[in-house]
Amino acid sequence: MVSYAREERAALAALLDETGPDGPTLCEGWRTRDLAAHLVLRERRPDAAAGVLGGPLAGHTARVQQGFLDRYSYSDLVGLFRSGPPRLSVFAIPAADEAANAVEYFVHHEDVRRAADGWTERPLDDGLAELLWKRLKAARMLLRAAPTGVVLARDDGGKLDLIVAKNAAPSVTVTGAPAELTMWIMGRGRAAHVTLDGTDEAVTKLAAWRA
Repeated sequence: MVSYAREERAALAALLDETGPDGPTLCEGWRTRDLAAHLVLRERRPDAAAGVLGGPLAGHTARVQQGFLDRYSYSDLVGLFRSGPPRLSVFAIPAADEAANAVEYFVHHEDVRRAADGWTERPLDDGLAELLWKRLKAARMLLRAAPTGVVLARDDGGKLDLIVAKNAAPSVTVTGAPAELTMWIMGRGRAAHVTLDGTDEAVTKLAAWRA
């Protein structure tokens, strides 16, 4: 059985090696060395991972991440990430790894790819595209604070489908391939090939909110 978490981990580690420690990313304020430290932190310091999205634990998370940067060289950090989670980590369980990390590593892989000039969409196999689309069905949690209703419309190679991610009026339809919708949902709107359709006012509000 294909593990997209493992495939994206390997591809991301290779790209981090190729890019070096000072490469740009789509993560605001982070260079590639910061992203590498973040990836290691998620697997090796679960006590600090909870502060990644902000909140009262954000300061603790930042200190732990800086500690990894101070302790390890960039190549060591990439090597730790490439080698996978510690044996006793929940991520060492294949099903948990796939559930928690397939989309995470896909997005961070694209964070490095799309921060470079002249990036293009990479072709995905059908299995990964389907996984991303299925995970988008949980997007309602990420779009609760959206200023408009949101309908996600899949459009990739003739496959058309819809997800009502937030049922409210006025509504905006966001159209793209599963990879592009994933990047948009995750707050990478400026680097996602999607189209927004709705009233001018609603489109402007939603585009600014998810830029």
